[in-house]
Amino acid sequence: MPIDIYWRIGTHGDQRSLRNRLVSRGDWSPVVPGSIAPGLRGGRPDGYSHLDHMADVARASELSGFVGGLLPSFPFTDDPWAAAASLARETTTYRFMIAYQPGFLHPVQAARMSATLQSATGGRVVYNIISGGGGPAQLWWGDKVDHDDRYARTSEFLDVLKGVWEDGPFDYDGRFYRVEGARLPAHLAGQPFPEIYFSGSSPAAIEAAGRHADRYLSWLEPFPALAAKFDQVREHSAATGRTPRFAVRVDVLARETEEEAWEEIRRGWRHVDPARLTGPGATGDSVGWLRGQSFIDWPVRGFRELEAAPNVWGGFHLLRGGPAFGLVGSYRQVAARLDELIGLGVDAFVLAGVPHLEEAHRVGERVLPLLRGPVRTPVLTAKGNL
Repeated sequence: MPIDIYWRIGTHGDQRSLRNRLVSRGDWSPVVPGSIAPGLRGGRPDGYSHLDHMADVARASELSGFVGGLLPSFPFTDDPWAAAASLARETTTYRFMIAYQPGFLHPVQAARMSATLQSATGGRVVYNIISGGGGPAQLWWGDKVDHDDRYARTSEFLDVLKGVWEDGPFDYDGRFYRVEGARLPAHLAGQPFPEIYFSGSSPAAIEAAGRHADRYLSWLEPFPALAAKFDQVREHSAATGRTPRFAVRVDVLARETEEEAWEEIRRGWRHVDPARLTGPGATGDSVGWLRGQSFIDWPVRGFRELEAAPNVWGGFHLLRGGPAFGLVGSYRQVAARLDELIGLGVDAFVLAGVPHLEEAHRVGERVLPLLRGPVRTPVLTAKGNL
């Protein structure tokens, strides 16, 4: 079965590198010499926007062999639905994995939005269903629903969305949603239902994933822990007669030699706040984040102490925002670790690198061709098929 490999498109500013936290890609910080979209031309703003930068990343990753891009969603990012609609015309077969929290949309409205995008893009919408990490970010959205109830709400949301998508009026009377006679407009009916990538590491999340996920999407963890989590998802899926598939979100720092890759980490490590090396910081109720931090033996004194296994490094969150674990090594080593994950049952990846634009070319051209597993490659066509 071909392996689907996505790239992450930052829906916010991007760093110049892991060595430097200065955000110089996108319009979220002052424009400086070397900035991209917007940049400077003759000392004046060049008129390009952050959306232009996202389009550059989408085109670069499509040309480099990725089947699509994840559009993340946080309080500080652009909206991924609107971004996907804008970026679709910049690519040809590229899929858009839209991250969203079901609690902030009504499922009937989500069905109509999705069907419209499917119709307009030729079926290139993919869902990344997230149910929130709790804490201040969750309250920022005005959401006070408890952790496990958020997954119960997500499960109802997907029941309604799927029911509306199918032909015929749909009735539902649940704990969170009630609809009567709901259906899509006739001209939007019959579109392919978006593939569901489902995130979450808690028991409540894994139970919901067993019911709804086409692919269970996890952050990278040490491989034995990841394998054990996959077994839990398989158990819950079996109870509903479903066979789960798995995907992993992985940051990648790959260079020609392992020494070059670790040198990048070493240079970034010089700027890490020592206060962050004493233990995990305050978070919401994200079980995935807490799991990641539990694999680290705090306090940490040197960056190599965060190497949980060969090439599996748990300090990425100290050099940029996001999950802790990623892969560091030569092109061949990183490809070998990805092949090991395929051996665990993974058949899709969401890869990322900083900066997203330049690293999309590097990883696509130097790492993906080394994978042993068959990779689904995009079939590019002339634009204008929208």
